[in-house]
Amino acid sequence: MRSNATVAAVATLLVLGVSAGPASATAPTTPARAQVSAGEFRLTLSRMAIHRGQAIIELVNYGEDDHDLALRRLGGTRTYRIALVHPGKTGALDARLRAGRYAVWCTLGDHRARGMRATLLVR
Repeated sequence: MRSNATVAAVATLLVLGVSAGPASATAPTTPARAQVSAGEFRLTLSRMAIHRGQAIIELVNYGEDDHDLALRRLGGTRTYRIALVHPGKTGALDARLRAGRYAVWCTLGDHRARGMRATLLVR
Protein backbone atom coordinates (compact mmCIF):
# COMPACT_ATOMS: atom_id res chain seq x y z
CA MET A 1 0.00 0.00 0.00
CA ARG A 2 1.30 3.46 -0.96
CA SER A 3 1.61 6.27 1.57
CA ASN A 4 -0.32 9.50 1.17
CA ALA A 5 2.98 11.29 0.44
CA THR A 6 3.72 8.91 -2.48
CA VAL A 7 0.23 9.34 -3.92
CA ALA A 8 0.54 13.13 -3.59
CA ALA A 9 3.96 13.12 -5.32
CA VAL A 10 2.65 11.03 -8.24
CA ALA A 11 -0.43 13.28 -8.55
CA THR A 12 1.83 16.36 -8.63
CA LEU A 13 3.98 14.82 -11.39
CA LEU A 14 0.89 14.03 -13.45
CA VAL A 15 -0.46 17.57 -13.08
CA LEU A 16 2.92 18.93 -14.20
CA GLY A 17 2.92 16.59 -17.19
CA VAL A 18 5.86 14.55 -15.92
CA SER A 19 5.67 10.79 -16.28
CA ALA A 20 6.54 8.66 -13.27
CA GLY A 21 7.48 5.83 -15.65
CA PRO A 22 10.09 5.48 -18.39
CA ALA A 23 10.02 8.10 -21.14
CA SER A 24 8.81 7.06 -24.58
CA ALA A 25 11.59 7.12 -27.19
CA THR A 26 9.08 7.57 -30.01
CA ALA A 27 7.00 10.46 -28.71
CA PRO A 28 5.09 11.91 -31.68
CA THR A 29 5.81 15.48 -32.69
CA THR A 30 3.73 17.74 -34.86
CA PRO A 31 5.54 19.03 -37.96
CA ALA A 32 6.02 22.77 -38.34
CA ARG A 33 3.87 24.23 -41.13
CA ALA A 34 4.13 27.24 -43.38
CA GLN A 35 2.12 28.20 -46.43
CA VAL A 36 3.59 30.16 -49.32
CA SER A 37 1.10 32.04 -51.50
CA ALA A 38 2.25 32.73 -55.05
CA GLY A 39 0.93 35.37 -57.44
CA GLU A 40 2.41 37.51 -60.18
CA PHE A 41 5.15 38.33 -59.10
CA ARG A 42 5.28 37.87 -55.35
CA LEU A 43 5.60 35.24 -52.65
CA THR A 44 3.85 35.70 -49.31
CA LEU A 45 4.71 33.51 -46.31
CA SER A 46 2.00 32.64 -43.77
CA ARG A 47 4.68 32.88 -41.08
CA MET A 48 8.20 34.24 -41.16
CA ALA A 49 9.68 31.58 -38.84
CA ILE A 50 9.08 27.92 -37.99
CA HIS A 51 10.71 25.40 -35.65
CA ARG A 52 13.49 23.17 -36.94
CA GLY A 53 12.85 19.51 -37.60
CA GLN A 54 10.02 17.98 -39.57
CA ALA A 55 8.21 20.63 -41.61
CA ILE A 56 5.47 20.84 -44.21
CA ILE A 57 5.79 23.74 -46.64
CA GLU A 58 2.78 24.29 -48.89
CA LEU A 59 2.76 26.34 -52.10
CA VAL A 60 -0.64 27.71 -53.14
CA ASN A 61 -0.72 29.26 -56.60
CA TYR A 62 -3.20 32.16 -56.63
CA GLY A 63 -1.69 33.55 -59.82
CA GLU A 64 -2.48 33.12 -63.50
CA ASP A 65 0.93 31.61 -64.37
CA ASP A 66 2.59 28.37 -63.31
CA HIS A 67 4.96 28.61 -60.34
CA ASP A 68 7.27 26.34 -58.39
CA LEU A 69 9.26 26.77 -55.20
CA ALA A 70 12.84 26.22 -54.08
CA LEU A 71 14.26 26.52 -50.55
CA ARG A 72 17.95 26.55 -49.61
CA ARG A 73 19.53 27.23 -46.24
CA LEU A 74 21.96 30.15 -46.53
CA GLY A 75 25.42 28.60 -46.57
CA GLY A 76 23.92 25.19 -47.33
CA THR A 77 24.19 23.08 -50.46
CA ARG A 78 20.87 21.20 -50.50
CA THR A 79 17.95 22.72 -52.38
CA TYR A 80 14.44 21.52 -51.50
CA ARG A 81 11.82 21.84 -54.24
CA ILE A 82 8.11 21.88 -54.84
CA ALA A 83 7.48 20.97 -58.47
CA LEU A 84 5.41 23.02 -60.91
CA VAL A 85 2.07 24.15 -59.49
CA HIS A 86 -0.61 25.25 -61.94
CA PRO A 87 -2.93 28.22 -61.22
CA GLY A 88 -5.47 27.40 -58.52
CA LYS A 89 -3.55 24.31 -57.39
CA THR A 90 -1.39 23.42 -54.39
CA GLY A 91 1.92 21.61 -53.97
CA ALA A 92 3.68 20.52 -50.78
CA LEU A 93 7.09 19.64 -49.42
CA ASP A 94 7.58 17.39 -46.39
CA ALA A 95 11.19 17.67 -45.19
CA ARG A 96 13.40 17.79 -42.11
CA LEU A 97 14.84 21.32 -41.95
CA ARG A 98 17.92 22.37 -39.99
CA ALA A 99 18.06 25.69 -38.16
CA GLY A 100 19.05 28.71 -40.23
CA ARG A 101 17.79 31.26 -42.74
CA TYR A 102 16.35 29.81 -45.93
CA ALA A 103 16.12 31.59 -49.25
CA VAL A 104 12.73 30.83 -50.84
CA TRP A 105 12.09 31.55 -54.52
CA CYS A 106 10.29 30.60 -57.74
CA THR A 107 12.78 29.09 -60.20
CA LEU A 108 10.77 29.72 -63.39
CA GLY A 109 12.04 32.21 -65.97
CA ASP A 110 12.67 35.65 -64.50
CA HIS A 111 10.17 35.20 -61.63
CA ARG A 112 12.83 35.47 -58.91
CA ALA A 113 14.27 38.66 -60.41
CA ARG A 114 10.74 40.12 -60.62
CA GLY A 115 10.13 39.69 -56.88
CA MET A 116 9.19 36.07 -56.26
CA ARG A 117 11.58 35.58 -53.37
CA ALA A 118 11.41 35.55 -49.58
CA THR A 119 13.31 34.43 -46.49
CA LEU A 120 12.13 31.80 -44.01
CA LEU A 121 13.76 31.53 -40.58
CA VAL A 122 14.01 28.02 -39.15
CA ARG A 123 14.94 28.06 -35.44
